[in-house]
Amino acid sequence: MPLSIVRNDITKMSVDVIVNAANIALKMGEGVCGAVFSAAGADKLQAECDSIGKCNVGEAVITGGYKLPAKHIIHTVGPIWRGGNSHEAQLLSNCYANSLLLAQQYGFKSIAFPLISSGIYGYPKDKALKIAISSIGEFILENDMTVYLVVYDKSSFVLSEKLFASIEKYIDDNYVEEHQYNHRTRGIESYEYNRPENIDFELITSGVFESVPTHFFKAKRSLEDVVAQLDETFPQMLLRLIDEKGMSDVQTYKKANIDRKLFSKIRSDKDYNPSKVTAIAFSIALELNLDETKDLLTKAGYTLSHSNKFDLIIEFFIEEGNYNIFEINEALFLFEQSLLGA
Repeated sequence: MPLSIVRNDITKMSVDVIVNAANIALKMGEGVCGAVFSAAGADKLQAECDSIGKCNVGEAVITGGYKLPAKHIIHTVGPIWRGGNSHEAQLLSNCYANSLLLAQQYGFKSIAFPLISSGIYGYPKDKALKIAISSIGEFILENDMTVYLVVYDKSSFVLSEKLFASIEKYIDDNYVEEHQYNHRTRGIESYEYNRPENIDFELITSGVFESVPTHFFKAKRSLEDVVAQLDETFPQMLLRLIDEKGMSDVQTYKKANIDRKLFSKIRSDKDYNPSKVTAIAFSIALELNLDETKDLLTKAGYTLSHSNKFDLIIEFFIEEGNYNIFEINEALFLFEQSLLGA
């Protein structure tokens, strides 16, 4: 997966290079910086940093990794939060961009970032996270590199309060406990009631379905639309949709947060069956609506259920028209769900 959000100690990441949230003087500091120096071996790392001298805010320099699993360390200096009117956002974005460019210059294939400036420098975590995701996302849409955003614990990771509240409300409004409805509903959670011929109108008028969302009973696709591609496998339908959307293969797998090797497997094997998170990632990349997403998932043997919080979060973003896979993964991570991608 090109961009993953993981809960870990960044000094334990086995990647080509980790990023240190440094200070201008490149001295051993507190927080992430102190942990990196300690784990790498403070004396030798400090000696190399002293030979470099300094690093300005938003810029990046590189040293060896010494005792770390990572062979190199990129040091970047984040801005101190001063209320948001001192170019903090641009400087913080520069930290990620310059670190990624430096990693690319050295030919590194994998890199791990902390959430820069969100500790003792006081940058609000939700704002720092948004810039991190945006900056990294822009880079990997154009370049091949595996990037990890490493958070030490859940409290370090804060979704915007408004978005978090909206997702929570959507889940609360739509979540259906498994087996909540009795046998008289005859499989309402399987979405069979999207089909008019399967609706028992006597049951509907009896009040059994009072709490069932009305979209269960809306036939949004014609029968011809449903059966026209009946014999397609998942890869065949995916490739057809890519053509219909006028997208290239590269655009698609990058927007889906999928690596090139996996996409090649799918393209070359018409019977390839992906994981559910991979299938949904492609539906997000192609900006499919809810019906189209369900159709694509069906080809891989999956569906969306209102008894599954992961599925509801996906539905929320699709219905909101937000197809930014990195923002969706922010929410999935915070709600402790699987992330989209390979």
